Amino acid sequence: MLTPLAETPPVAETGKPRTRQFRRYTDTPRLSPEASARQGRVATLVFERLRESDPARSFLNTHDEGLGGRPIDLAVASDEGARAVLARLDVLHPLG
Repeated sequence: MLTPLAETPPVAETGKPRTRQFRRYTDTPRLSPEASARQGRVATLVFERLRESDPARSFLNTHDEGLGGRPIDLAVASDEGARAVLARLDVLHPLG
């Protein structure tokens, strides 16, 4: 005859917050899902238009006088900023 298993006692609470084992702590703010989507959409369109990494990174990360800031920062900040960056891309690097 089998004896019933004894219930295991609950793990004692230590008062310490549980950490996520494989995630590094960072104190930098994370992008909202909307901002992240804008960043990805604009970066993808710039890379597709310019076809090379160095010019695309330069366009996205260099202060643009016509926009009044770095294109990637403006694209992340708002939908209007993303539209302005894409319009500027059309002016500086037209299709065709």
